[in-house]
Amino acid sequence: MSKLGKKLQRLGGLGPVGLPPPTAPSVDAERDIERGDVAAVPEVEGGDRAETLERLRQKIARIVSKGPEPPPPPAKPSEGELPFVEEPTDLGTLYVRYLPFERHHRVGRFPVHVARDANTTMLSLLALDPSLASLDMRRALYLDTETTGLSGGTGTLPFLIGLGWFSDDGAFVVEQLLLRRPGEEGPILTRLAERLGASSALVTFNGKSFDMPLVRTRFVMNRMRAMLELPHLDLVHVARRVHKARIGACNLGSVESRVLGFGRVDDVPSGEVAGRYFHFLRTGDEGALLGVVTHNVWDIISMAALVGLYGEPLDGMDAEDLAGVASTLHRAKNPGRAAKMAQEAVERGGGARALKTRAAIAKARGDRDAALADFETLLGEVDDPSVRLELAKLYEHHTKTYEQALDVVERGVAERQEAAEHRKSRLVGKLERQKAPKRVRRRAPAGQASLPSMDAGEPES
Repeated sequence: MSKLGKKLQRLGGLGPVGLPPPTAPSVDAERDIERGDVAAVPEVEGGDRAETLERLRQKIARIVSKGPEPPPPPAKPSEGELPFVEEPTDLGTLYVRYLPFERHHRVGRFPVHVARDANTTMLSLLALDPSLASLDMRRALYLDTETTGLSGGTGTLPFLIGLGWFSDDGAFVVEQLLLRRPGEEGPILTRLAERLGASSALVTFNGKSFDMPLVRTRFVMNRMRAMLELPHLDLVHVARRVHKARIGACNLGSVESRVLGFGRVDDVPSGEVAGRYFHFLRTGDEGALLGVVTHNVWDIISMAALVGLYGEPLDGMDAEDLAGVASTLHRAKNPGRAAKMAQEAVERGGGARALKTRAAIAKARGDRDAALADFETLLGEVDDPSVRLELAKLYEHHTKTYEQALDVVERGVAERQEAAEHRKSRLVGKLERQKAPKRVRRRAPAGQASLPSMDAGEPES
């Protein structure tokens, strides 16, 4: 038996020697043919070598002729499940969707139309950005992108851009621009540039860190004129200042549910968005993107509801969040509004946070008696080293009650150990001097030298 027959016998479990030789060529023989090493193909018992070579050539030809599977033709979002229509442009077809919302539309408990006339002075204070105070929010543009990755960079594409604005009749319009496939960004970026040019400001949620740097990169990569830079209200920073102490993480979903009272149903997690788009590109399956499109609409609408809430925070905001508003207004150096908001937070039952905020604002305004009263109340309710530190300062410098100051310092205060020990040492010294008998001078009769001093309270001899 040839070496080929013996090899096949070992691999395939052939019976005893003497069975008919295999008719299929070996894998090694096929590789030899591919390399062009015809002489290396072994003889096959009971067969013709030329016939074997011909069968191998035919088999390899069939394999090579198949080639890779051709990619599916580009999807037509205007003809399938996706709710987009085609608009011809000079740079190609734009796939766009328009979705108007009536004035009465609400996100949870909050109406969207209030954002149209939001108080820009309040928005600028909460954003710590004075340039926003004179904006016309009726012409603001709301923007959110869905992208092929969360890390940014030149390889990341915004494949869905959601835009929102108020029409002249007060309706809120959402426009979505879909990138059918990479390489067709021109129409989308051109439309975005047009919308920016007609707007007074930009509103995003985390857009300063993510969306806008990515969009600017796409303008550069497509050799287009740099996009117009507008005053930018990034709501994520406002949300963190106002709500973080109460709700923790301030992503848009948690703010919707914990602040606006809106819970998304069957929402697409952010981590799945890119994978769904790649699946759409590979297979043309439009159903994979339906949830992403809805997710993007919710993002845009929720931003408008938040602008309305932050513009008028007294109308329906949680009492504890009002304390966050007061604290932010204090940072913005608007003590009058800050004090009013803190008072409202306490009266509505904002708890320890509201009381602490009111105390801090009172102290900053110079009303130390009010600050002392609030901090003393807090000390009876919470175990907070920062409260003890504030009381230690007030006891030492305002009421001069060094013993009380020393007591709260010994219970632990919110400062470095070295600073706390120095404060304690200083208070001990002041307390000792305060308790030491005072030296007084006795007045001598007229015409005589003054008498020696004696300790106060010591009986005269």
